[in-house]
Amino acid sequence: MTRTASRAQEVCALLADGSTVRLRPARPEDRGQVLRLYEEMSVDNLRSRFFAVSTRSGEQAADRLCGPAGPGHRTLVAVHGDRLVGVAEYENVDDPTSAEIALAVADDFHHRGVGTLLLEHLVHTARENGIAVFTADVLADNHLIHKVFADLGLRVTRQFDGTTVRGTIRLAPDERYLSAVDIRARTADTASMQPLLRPHSVAVIGAGTRPGSVGRAVLHNLREAHFAGLLYAVNPHAHAVWRVPAYPSVADLPHPPDLAVIAIPAAAVPEAAAQCGRAGVRALVVVTSGLDAEQSAALTAACRRWDMRMVGPNCLGIANTEEPVRMDATFAVTKPLPGTAGVAVQSGGVGIALLDGLSRLGIGISSFVSLGDKRDVSSNDLLQWWECDGRTDLALLHLESFGNPRAFSRTARRVARGMPLLTVDAGRSEAGRRAAASHTAAAATPTMTRGALFSQAGITATRTLGELLDTAALLHSQPLPAGGRVAVVSNAGGAGVLAADACADAGLTVPELPPDLVGMLLALLPGGAGAANPVDTTPTVSAQELSGCVDRLAESGAVDGVLVVLVPTAPATAVGTDLVTALTTRAPAARSGKPIVAVRLDQAERVRLLPTGDGRTVPSYGEPQAAARALRHAAERAHWLARPHGSVVEPPGIDSSQARALVEAFLAGEPAGGWLDARATDQLLAHYGIPRLRQACAATEQEAVEAAARLAGPGGGVVLKAQGPGLVHKSERGAVLLDLHGEQQIRAAYRDLTARLGAVMSEVLVQPMAARGTELLAGVVQDEVFGALVVFGLGGTTSELLSDHAARLAPLTDTDIRELLTTPRCAALLYGHRGSGPADTGALEDLLARLSRMADDLPELAEAECNPVIAGPGGITAVDARVRLLPRRAHDPYLRRLP
Repeated sequence: MTRTASRAQEVCALLADGSTVRLRPARPEDRGQVLRLYEEMSVDNLRSRFFAVSTRSGEQAADRLCGPAGPGHRTLVAVHGDRLVGVAEYENVDDPTSAEIALAVADDFHHRGVGTLLLEHLVHTARENGIAVFTADVLADNHLIHKVFADLGLRVTRQFDGTTVRGTIRLAPDERYLSAVDIRARTADTASMQPLLRPHSVAVIGAGTRPGSVGRAVLHNLREAHFAGLLYAVNPHAHAVWRVPAYPSVADLPHPPDLAVIAIPAAAVPEAAAQCGRAGVRALVVVTSGLDAEQSAALTAACRRWDMRMVGPNCLGIANTEEPVRMDATFAVTKPLPGTAGVAVQSGGVGIALLDGLSRLGIGISSFVSLGDKRDVSSNDLLQWWECDGRTDLALLHLESFGNPRAFSRTARRVARGMPLLTVDAGRSEAGRRAAASHTAAAATPTMTRGALFSQAGITATRTLGELLDTAALLHSQPLPAGGRVAVVSNAGGAGVLAADACADAGLTVPELPPDLVGMLLALLPGGAGAANPVDTTPTVSAQELSGCVDRLAESGAVDGVLVVLVPTAPATAVGTDLVTALTTRAPAARSGKPIVAVRLDQAERVRLLPTGDGRTVPSYGEPQAAARALRHAAERAHWLARPHGSVVEPPGIDSSQARALVEAFLAGEPAGGWLDARATDQLLAHYGIPRLRQACAATEQEAVEAAARLAGPGGGVVLKAQGPGLVHKSERGAVLLDLHGEQQIRAAYRDLTARLGAVMSEVLVQPMAARGTELLAGVVQDEVFGALVVFGLGGTTSELLSDHAARLAPLTDTDIRELLTTPRCAALLYGHRGSGPADTGALEDLLARLSRMADDLPELAEAECNPVIAGPGGITAVDARVRLLPRRAHDPYLRRLP
């Protein structure tokens, strides 16, 4: 790569202390700063870097780093503000897969993560250029660099030679490396968020004196929340606003505030952000809306230049109810109730609704962030904050877009192990997405794509805000059910039937109870009661009898949860109210850890939390459907927590280098990309060991006859499939002729295809008739936002019509593969259905693992489809396949960088 080509756009990333550095390739004009870096080094650090103390060493290093780049030389620099604070380089001379590295960091930036961050990005660049190993000669007593190498997370070996050590670093990022990156990212993120969510001082820029102004409302809420720190207003036309002292500009404040809330016209926002940066402000909340692209870019650049984190623009604001903070920097009317739920939303309206709902339920919030346009702080940042804040035990998200779904999924998967993560699945009917050219691409709808992300990450996805709050109420107050078996108890038979139907509709089961349990229940309940499930207690049941019934059910192993439906049936006495005490006198923990939920058909609210005797709560719903859906979500979370973590499957017999060469050769001839022909498709699948039906391409009638003679199966039948650039859906064009026998039928079929398709057909593909079995679809789609998805489900000509498919984000773990096989409705066909033999599920698992590896290896793989895949007891075969390539570069979603 030439020096001109290396002028890639710089990226910004966080150091361990939360400050921001810019990383980019070195430039000729950096020579003076690189030289200064070495000139300002201590004698000990110069010796560690050059093995001697010499001014000439620094000059030579500066010349090399900033001079013309050789073919195997790469240099990265780290810039903080206007100052160059670190440099890393590698150079390979003889072996193209190995490179020597060197690293230097300014003395006063040691222990802040500069060197590690530079190495992470250098590893990424090296792997893109085919380098597999880094080597470095280090003084034995250079403990700092030894620790940097050891903590990197990659495999390091050392060879001692007197006073020096030869270190070798294998550039094969694995789970250990990614976990080390996760820890560094979490440390840096939470440090950078301190001035945003735990500020010691806040200034509101644009706090006006006019009633109704946004800035004035923010300042009012900060005052009303009794913000624990210093509070300032910035307004050049007032001496005070809401009895808070006002100053003409941020520069005039007596002390630089940690946080500035900007609520001024869009055109003035970038300069206000720059003024904040120059004054030493650490974080911004920009509530202003209407910034154009240029203004937004200037705002972000100011944050990066002056080391500030930012929420917004176009947001409602932020809040933190921790007692040492007490910050409400929003312009919402609802005052946040202190609690334990973390909330992040993109829509201000949704944020207001969630604040109101959580306050009404009594759950309250730990912190609230309205992300707005997400120019900087995102849901990833908030997840890591809540993971470490020591207060949040429930997270609610409303996300209209995903900046980095892979990183979000990995973070969410880790955080969800410790607390429930809930979201509204917004944007399910994204009209802008249109089905692409293959069945696989058509199957990968926005709903399926988001569903794959949520399922793998353990996120509870609801369809409405009401359902989100219903589920939050249950997860906040009740233990998780071990499964989906529910006992329905009601004091009115008809209401119990409605609740049982609601459970069935939600995917829960209402099992018949065992005889001994039925006998115990009937002995407890009034005469005329029924205990088959639903349990009809009759309207005359007392609170004590109802409590005993619920106890017996919860203590039994027959069900995983109890849903109690109460109907007021006695006008003279508040029977419904009295019966509620059966659920609230004893705490849920006293009932063997089973969730207990109530449905009160006379309840006006959708859901409320009823206090129990020990200070806990029981959720009470206004309709059985809401309770059943919440129980289903709780059961799904329990299932996700219980499943194995899984590990990425690495199938044997894969030739990635040959596959890469095939892709590069195709794109060299077709720079815009396109569909591979049958021969190239077969070769690519062969490189990944995907079982295919035997085939031959024929350009003439005689070649077709000869190929049929070679390939005819035991029954002698063959298939002719017309090939051509425009023939993707062959069946719809009549381009597939089946079960042809003998030379005469082959010739007639070939002539028929030629006559009907003309120049559209370039040749025919000849295959033997496939054995009978279940027709399936397995394929890959590259989503522009989410990356590669592996799709699996029902195949054949009705694949798109029946739309019975599931998807998971690649790379797949063994757990993902098993779930992918069992999620579609057609899964029953694979395990034997009504006397049919089971399919070879092991071979199907292997196929999905190979497709996952292909998707992970080849970012150019826009879509690949094997349809149909014939699955039977003796194995599987891909009967037809198509592959489309596009010119794309690999993107590392886990490389640490800011938006």
